[in-house]
Amino acid sequence: MQNILIVDDQPGIRLLLNEVFKKEGYMTYLAQNGIEALKIFDEEAIDCVLLDMKIPGMNGIEILQQLKVKNETIPVMMMTAYGEQDLIDEAMRLGATKYFTKPFNIFDVLNSVKDVLSV
Repeated sequence: MQNILIVDDQPGIRLLLNEVFKKEGYMTYLAQNGIEALKIFDEEAIDCVLLDMKIPGMNGIEILQQLKVKNETIPVMMMTAYGEQDLIDEAMRLGATKYFTKPFNIFDVLNSVKDVLSV
């Protein structure tokens, strides 16, 4: 079973993604901030991360940087509610695999995760 870490400060987004990925047979871990995300990442064998760009405290870019230090090959898909091209460019430069703009199509997210994990 593959493990997905979902990091978003909005409970609704976490629950939606959790439900969809669990139904598909993935093990999901949920974090509402960077500290939780990094703790889970250290304790579990995570295969893919879905990471919100705008999180209070430690933002998505900072979390992405720390994840890549821990595991430079981990696929990280960024989610952003804003069309902030600067942040998206920075995330891609730092090694994000893909990004989605909210509201995203849940099937696009699911298929992208499936694609990246089937390699």
